[in-house]
Amino acid sequence: MSKLLLRYIHTFRDRHGRTRYYVRRRGFKLVPLPGLPGSAEFMDAYSKAIDPKTASRLEIGASKVQPGTMADLISRYYRSSDFLSLSSNTQRAYRGILERLRAEHGDKRVARLQREHVKAMMANKVGTPTAANALRKMLRLLMTLAIDVGMRTDDPTIGVKRIRIKTDGHAVWTAHDIETFRRHHPTGTRARLAVELALNTMQRRGDLVRMGRQHLQAGLLAIRQEKTGTIVEIPLLPELKAELDLLPAGQMTFLLNERGSAFRPASFTGWFHKMCTQAGLPDGRSVHGLRKSGATRLAEHGATDHEIMAWGGWATLAEVTRYTRAANRRKLAQGVVHKLERRTPSGNPK
Repeated sequence: MSKLLLRYIHTFRDRHGRTRYYVRRRGFKLVPLPGLPGSAEFMDAYSKAIDPKTASRLEIGASKVQPGTMADLISRYYRSSDFLSLSSNTQRAYRGILERLRAEHGDKRVARLQREHVKAMMANKVGTPTAANALRKMLRLLMTLAIDVGMRTDDPTIGVKRIRIKTDGHAVWTAHDIETFRRHHPTGTRARLAVELALNTMQRRGDLVRMGRQHLQAGLLAIRQEKTGTIVEIPLLPELKAELDLLPAGQMTFLLNERGSAFRPASFTGWFHKMCTQAGLPDGRSVHGLRKSGATRLAEHGATDHEIMAWGGWATLAEVTRYTRAANRRKLAQGVVHKLERRTPSGNPK
């Protein structure tokens, strides 16, 4: 009889000498299995234990959590609807911040956190203001939950200001940058497809790497944004359509890595940075910068705030208005130049 080979199966003999079977997987609860390997009850329990939809995950740090501590509050937040409703990428980013907070302050009592403590924690990260502001945001989310579950009656983060960061964010690609990239990465290359996707759809990297043929509908590219849940319907401009038409008919996902698999957002960022470097572009050119460039281009061609907002999937008009305002300033300045050029020698307009 052939031996039944199943993953994650472990055995031990109980005090009566009987062999017991259980499933042990990292990150999941230990699951005892009834009956003998190969039996219906055994295989049914095994299938449920390894199915991601039915398997019970271990709560991070659950065995070490003391009630009322920051570690306890963070564990509760992981189970909250607010956290579970976030996209997987956002959850991953939040976990990174929260696990550092747990490591440094997990044993401290939530009820004892004061405003001066929050300010001191941010001051320790003054050299990295973005990280300091992210910590403040996480603490505010945690304190809201702490009030809801009765750990506190007040929010010590109230009145603690964000650290001002003097930056314009991701650099907007100029027309020269785009043409330089196109000359170095000709049509039909992965790099060329990536830049046309980013520029012409104005989507975030997490959505760019998911795009595929399943999102093409009657001349539009329709996709639900991972971050906001907004469905955007994007017209296919000629330069993007030309690149998509060159893809193999059986290739579903548009952007594939060297192994022929879909990119992960982080690895896509690293790869795209290399493509920019190869093209000789200045430092700081990024995928998100192309999102801003696409919005700027639409504004310069007369698109309204709401039209740009619908195309790129922005949730509010605040950011979009910056692009249209800058475009309008340039148009006004160019209008003044034309008036000056039409002057007569006496200074009067022609």
